[in-house]
Amino acid sequence: MRVGISGWFWGIPNVGSGQYVHRLVEALAQVAPEHEYVLYLPASVPHGLDLPAPEGVQVRVVRTPFDRRFENVAKVWFEQVALPRAAEQDRVDVLHVPYWGSALVRRVPTVVTVHDLIPMLLLAYRGGPLVRLYTWLVAASARRADMVLTDSRASRRDIRRYLKVPRERVRAVPLAVDSHYRRVEDPERLDYVREKYRLPRRFFLYLGGFDQRKNLMTLIQAYAALVYTYRQDSEHAPVRVDEVPLVIAGRLPTRDTRFFPNPRNIARTYRVEEYIRFIGWVDEEDKPELYTLADALVFPSLYEGFGLPVLEAMACGTPVIAANAASLPELVGDAGLLVAPRDVEGLAEAMARVVQDAALRDRLSRRSQEQARRFTWEAVARATLEAYTWVASRNLPSVPTSPASPQGVEKI
Repeated sequence: MRVGISGWFWGIPNVGSGQYVHRLVEALAQVAPEHEYVLYLPASVPHGLDLPAPEGVQVRVVRTPFDRRFENVAKVWFEQVALPRAAEQDRVDVLHVPYWGSALVRRVPTVVTVHDLIPMLLLAYRGGPLVRLYTWLVAASARRADMVLTDSRASRRDIRRYLKVPRERVRAVPLAVDSHYRRVEDPERLDYVREKYRLPRRFFLYLGGFDQRKNLMTLIQAYAALVYTYRQDSEHAPVRVDEVPLVIAGRLPTRDTRFFPNPRNIARTYRVEEYIRFIGWVDEEDKPELYTLADALVFPSLYEGFGLPVLEAMACGTPVIAANAASLPELVGDAGLLVAPRDVEGLAEAMARVVQDAALRDRLSRRSQEQARRFTWEAVARATLEAYTWVASRNLPSVPTSPASPQGVEKI
């Protein structure tokens, strides 16, 4: 079977779609090397050209008339015209677009991955007229794809309901995390990361985005509830807040807006700024240590297609307190504490329980690691291959030869 894969996000490992295509292509090449894989890279995204593909994966560069001039137009042309044309001329059996951006006119059997429906379901994320037009285009295109893959059963329900895709053409294929996400036992590495980010001895951790669906308002309100209790009755307080600060990791918004509320301002509003540490961007190689050092990851997001920070923390044995919303319950299972996303008191109580109860922390740590081991890139690759095979079997088989590079496509 010859499989074509869109590489629009190839070479962009700092975003979720980039991580997904990188790990998927690597896992496919390892799990099923008997198949042919063609990775199509857009000429308009030059950083992807510098990153080699895994052994056994062919790389082709696809050009558009708008490269390096009109970035948005080049992207749409790549998705709608150049990529499907190249895949057709290369006679691929299946073309996989690993993000929400497949072609409206189907030239070859197509699989598309739709990680979530945030632009459709959340009003604040719909953007201006051009963004809404693009969302309409990719939604219509997904309906015409032979198969839609998504990250969770919750997203699968959303896709069936809002995109009206039949049951047999939508599959939930949960994601995974890299193998370096595990509990860190090396005291030198732990000390290094603690010093690098000036971390306290014990702390709650939030790591993720700062857009409004991440629900930082509720998190800081819940943490403030602990602070107020401590101030009112330090002897019987549920937690010594001054000894267990809240650490918020990630680049903060440059402006305080309704869509990107600045958590520093929220902390000042609730008078807990002295108890919250903002440590900024965390390097990828330091995240396992950061998770290992934390008492708990607190992740009250209102909507997640999957929730990678939660799985990363669980793989490191970090207790997780998460919102009982969207995909998070199926990801966490019984390995963490789930709270209604707007329940300030419930979230504060869960945080207090984890800090006070060492036996609970140990139990959640063990369960988290067991739960995380169920999510592997090998499993992702095998489930994705099953989808390719299903799609290919429903279409006339091609007899691949050694095609010349189609117009606008060159080999590397």
